[in-house]
Amino acid sequence: MSENFLNNEKTQRFELDTGEAVAFANYRLEGQTLFIDYVEAPPVLRGTGAAGRLMQHIADLAQSKGYKMVPICGYAAAWISRNVK
Repeated sequence: MSENFLNNEKTQRFELDTGEAVAFANYRLEGQTLFIDYVEAPPVLRGTGAAGRLMQHIADLAQSKGYKMVPICGYAAAWISRNVK
C-alpha cells in the first residue's frame, strides 16, 4: 500500500492520500505552536487506521520542526495522549 503525506500550506491542511481516499487534518501554525483543529477520514477509510497514520506523520513533522502540538479536535487530543510522550 503506497500512501502520500502532504502538508498543503496554502489551505493549512495535512493530507494522507491512501490511493483510495484522502484523510486530512486542518491546522493553524502560530509561531512554534501547531494547532490541530479538525481531523477527518472519509467513510471508506474509517476503521483502517488511516487517521492514526496521518497523526503519526503530523507528530513526526512537528517533532522535526520543534513545534508544540495543541489538539483542538477530540480525535487529535485522544491520539496525542495515547501516542506522544
